[in-house]
Amino acid sequence: MAHLKVRTSGRTLSRFAVAAIAAALVATGAGAASASVPVPVPVRAGGIGPAHPLPKMPARAPHIRSLTATSAADIAADPVFPLLGIDNSGDAWAYGPDGIGGLTPREAAGSLPSVTNNAFVDNNADGYLDGQWEWANDGTLHYFVDANTPDKVIGGGWNIYDTELSPGNLGGAQGYDVIARDSAGVLWLYLGYGDGTVTSRIKVGGGWEVYTQLAGKGDLDGDGKADIVARDTAGVLWFYKGTGNYNAPFAPRTRIGAGWNMFNRIVSTGDVDLDGRTDLLARDTNGGLWLYKGSGLAADPYETRVQIGSNYNLYRLMTS
Repeated sequence: MAHLKVRTSGRTLSRFAVAAIAAALVATGAGAASASVPVPVPVRAGGIGPAHPLPKMPARAPHIRSLTATSAADIAADPVFPLLGIDNSGDAWAYGPDGIGGLTPREAAGSLPSVTNNAFVDNNADGYLDGQWEWANDGTLHYFVDANTPDKVIGGGWNIYDTELSPGNLGGAQGYDVIARDSAGVLWLYLGYGDGTVTSRIKVGGGWEVYTQLAGKGDLDGDGKADIVARDTAGVLWFYKGTGNYNAPFAPRTRIGAGWNMFNRIVSTGDVDLDGRTDLLARDTNGGLWLYKGSGLAADPYETRVQIGSNYNLYRLMTS
């Protein structure tokens, strides 16, 4: 299979703009005044540059499950990932948490005109990205670790799916897994081995065509297992609790609330405000970006929304 030809000067994505993401993830509020608005700037001449070390874990508030300390399991359950936006020209941009509940100004993350979807992963369970899956418009899935390691072609035929997502560890092992929905509305699970390769698919169930958006990155209800949310055609958002059992990865859905059709993109980057709880980002039809802080409660997983940005409608793809 041909390798994905979407890089600038042969360099990988931001690992991704790793320097940019590193700065973003450890930010403590610098540049916060302009963090809410993505100011268009040209991609740096010559690409994104060589890879840099991955960021260290920033200071985080005690997790809801532990009022005195943040355990390694808690950190893995509520990861901190950048938000990736790809505009109509194929230019990619990375945002990280600014340390005060918003996002840092964007940083160039390469040229990715042929990428249809992307998913950051945390396979070593330290709370930060250490790899990424990329889906190409030719139907191939690729996996990247760093700029010094050749990309790994996982396989082809992924264009049978209209949605792919990696919300975390769904099957009980440490590595991140993939869920994908086909055109018939059947949801499938691929268990990840931690090196980018995946198992043969496992059928989760049918009927998922009723949803227009799927999102999730980490644990929403405080039990340490990855969950997802799904928006139906009527604009109702539903919560699917992760079970940790790959044969039945989700419990029956519970209703979160209505009115979510005001958004044209829903995505989770994990813990945005660094309080130890997984959050949700939503873009409205005017390009406004809203933060729904996680509450850690299954019955009411999100607090009242707060707008943290504008002009995000310049991106054809927003993912993490």
